[in-house]
Amino acid sequence: MLEVKNLVAGYGTIPVLRDVSLTAKAGEILLIGGENGAGKSTLMRAIAGFNKPDSGQILLDGKSIGGTAPEKVAQSGLRLVLDGHRVFPELSVYDNLRMGAAARRGDRAGFNNAVEEIYAVFPILKEKQKLYARDLSGGQQQMLALGQAFIAQPKVLLCDEPSMGLAQALLPPILAFLRRWAQTGTAVVIVEQHLAVTAPYADRAMIIERGQVKFSCLASELDEKLNAPSATAAE
Repeated sequence: MLEVKNLVAGYGTIPVLRDVSLTAKAGEILLIGGENGAGKSTLMRAIAGFNKPDSGQILLDGKSIGGTAPEKVAQSGLRLVLDGHRVFPELSVYDNLRMGAAARRGDRAGFNNAVEEIYAVFPILKEKQKLYARDLSGGQQQMLALGQAFIAQPKVLLCDEPSMGLAQALLPPILAFLRRWAQTGTAVVIVEQHLAVTAPYADRAMIIERGQVKFSCLASELDEKLNAPSATAAE
């Protein structure tokens, strides 16, 4: 389980997040929304170790990972898929997926099964498995980044704008894939602008405004909360 308690973080002396708390439990999806500049990506980067928190706690299965280097955070079982499709451009599609298998410790059968599942969800990756990742479109690289994360089988997956660079028609299949993945026991946190499309696949939702939690609720209640005269209720 991921726990964030009273997190304060930003860039240098510029504060972005103020007193942000959240939990993401095994088997569930937490959806985080908010306007551009609200601090959503800063939150993801702070949790994953790319931004050092000024104060507060970040716990993974009860152990502090706040301020830990990104590679150590990844080794502890947390994976961040950034917007902008971060893959290894000089490696083939298949070899990018193999890079995600480093944590599987020789589980060849599990790796092969995971690759086939990725190919079933994103058949274009199977078609282009021998091409360099640099030769894929932006949307295809985003699919590859998600596939690489799936291969690694983290305890917690952070997804920052999975729809970035994708045709919107591709978002529901990706969300359905993340829903099935969560049901295997992974905690999934999704930052996404397309709230109406994403909420049906999530369990809980949280809205951030100006670096603070505006409200949290069940995902099924999100639309009602957003359209209330004053969306200030807490969970």
